[in-house]
Amino acid sequence: MLTPACPYPVTEEFRPPLWLRNAHVQSILATTGVRRGRIVRAAAPLLGAQRELLLECGAGVRLQCFISSPPESSGKPVLVLHGWEGSADSIYVLSLAQLLFERGFEVVRLNLRDHGETHHLNREIFHSCRLPEVIGAVRSLQALFPGQQLTGAGFSLGGNFLLRVAARARESSLDLARVIAISPVLEPTETLVALETAMPGYQGYFVRKWRRSLRKKQAAWPDSYDFAGVGGGLRGMTAELVRRHSEFGSLEEYLNGYSITGERLAGLEVPAHILTSIDDPMIPAGGLARLARSDALAVTITRYGGHCGFIESLAGLTWAERFVLARVGAD
Repeated sequence: MLTPACPYPVTEEFRPPLWLRNAHVQSILATTGVRRGRIVRAAAPLLGAQRELLLECGAGVRLQCFISSPPESSGKPVLVLHGWEGSADSIYVLSLAQLLFERGFEVVRLNLRDHGETHHLNREIFHSCRLPEVIGAVRSLQALFPGQQLTGAGFSLGGNFLLRVAARARESSLDLARVIAISPVLEPTETLVALETAMPGYQGYFVRKWRRSLRKKQAAWPDSYDFAGVGGGLRGMTAELVRRHSEFGSLEEYLNGYSITGERLAGLEVPAHILTSIDDPMIPAGGLARLARSDALAVTITRYGGHCGFIESLAGLTWAERFVLARVGAD
């Protein structure tokens, strides 16, 4: 079926039990500690095999990644990219990465600038328009896996980044097999409004995580930063940091800079697949209607799932993980 907010058919394949159909329950379970213990224990082989690398990404930028090579490797690399204020150790990243590792893939978990424990690596602060360095990271990874096409799977802002990377693949000389974006940010202006007006707690959750990150940045570069005067909610904090520490003339210009609607994906040639849900409390589904149509882009939208959730039970695979495994040929 089609809904007024969504121009794509809504699949009925994902039907969680009644107690897991609430969008906020799905979204909270995706990132909070309820599932962490089981997932971290299951990811022990992945973590035991990982090696840390600092990727040279151009213009002096270095990004941290962790590469885990399974004992019987297919040689095929998959990059798993976290969302905003997540990290290579976020539970949704570890869970998918371990599943790929078990199936013989070379698994790369990348930390975006100032995520994880990487605030000391680069002087300038993170913002969501730093696409060239993510392209540079992908280019460096290609050199590590000669003769192999890289697949990318990203969550939320990570999915947004990978779609933008894929749209620039030809001009950036990238050889990508495919990208899969789970609950990607579509129009940042709409996501900001959603975070301000959704269930109380979302904005506070991200503000707390962001403030913690800014304290780490200031500690790493005390001569460059003093964030003591940066206050307010997400809108106020973003506007102030854009004004102080970016090349953008306004908050609106910055937010538009990483939107993927309009013609941003019109030149997409790399096979790309978006998985999102109609009930995502952070990514309004109306943005899907403003995506450029491309033969290379497929969209799957579910009735339930929240933001990066798609949880069928507290144990076992999520529907999103099954979705990714099927598209990389590992189901």
